Formats: sequence, structure tokens, C-alpha cells
Amino acid sequence: MSITRIASANWKGSGKEGKGTLSSTSGVLSNTQYSYNTRFEDGVGTNPEELIAAAHAGCFSMKLAFVLQAAGITADSIDTKAAATLDNGTITTVKLTTSVKAAGLTKEKLDEYTLDAKENCPISKSLTSQITLEAILL
Repeated sequence: MSITRIASANWKGSGKEGKGTLSSTSGVLSNTQYSYNTRFEDGVGTNPEELIAAAHAGCFSMKLAFVLQAAGITADSIDTKAAATLDNGTITTVKLTTSVKAAGLTKEKLDEYTLDAKENCPISKSLTSQITLEAILL
């Protein structure tokens, strides 16, 4: 199965003083503002690293749900946080922290399943940065 998803960016001005917008065909992003301020300071809007972190957290959580399903387990909840670190122009690390609540799931099995999800989620596969993982059984 092949799926193509499309997003677009529009930028006006210089790197530091300019501003841009991001949009996606789904409409989730619709002229969403981003700028130097939102990327390197605390401005209102989004930035590429935040979007990569959100994509990674979502992809990992869904992949973990499929891994659990294959093992006959349905999670009550999977909550994942991804922290993407930009250092000298490179995303050097992504730290995934996930908390899972599921009946009959042991910590040993959780560690096995989360490692599978980390290694096989499409976003993990697309990143060259170091990806670390902390799994918490609730």
C-alpha cells in the first residue's frame, strides 16, 4: 500500500525577520504561523521540530497499538511524548516517553512491544537522529 500525504509552506522575508505559514491537505494545518520566534524563542505558532515530535508521538502510539493488537492486547490508553532536540542545525535526538495502561500487560512485555514500535514506526525509520525510549506501565 502506498500513501502520499501533502503539506506546504509559504515563507516571506528574511530568515530572522520573515514569517511563514504551513498548510496540509487535510486542513489540520491551515495557514498555521511559524517564524524565527516560534522556532528559536517562545513565539506563538509552531515550528518544524514540534511538528516532527508530534508526528513521531502519534506514529509511535499507533504502531504500538498495532503491536499490542497482534499480541491480543487492547490498551486502555497509550500516552506518548516525543521531545525533538535541535542542536547546531540538526535534530540530534528524539526522546520518546510512553505510558501504557492495558490489562494483563507486564513490564517485560511492554518493553518488548515498545522496542518493536520504536524500531518499526515509519517516522522512526525516517529519522537519522538518536531515538531513546522510556516505557511506563500504568
